[in-house]
Amino acid sequence: MARYKIVYNRNICIGAVACEAQAPRFWEIDSEDGKANLKNGKKIAHEIFELEIPEEFVKEAQNSADVCPVAGCIKVVKIED
Repeated sequence: MARYKIVYNRNICIGAVACEAQAPRFWEIDSEDGKANLKNGKKIAHEIFELEIPEEFVKEAQNSADVCPVAGCIKVVKIED
């Protein structure tokens, strides 16, 4: 079975809220700065987060990336073994 991850660059998030509206399973808006937080995301660099997701949720995750108005802020990537 293929493995996937969401990669989120919080540095460039503008707090449009579209990701949370599309996929609340993965996103919540921070009440302090209005930017999105990737639920259970692992910090891999300054304000860059990753979350491995099951294949069954790839479409939902990709939809949240597609509605984000900031190009490259949210990516869904297949994990190569």
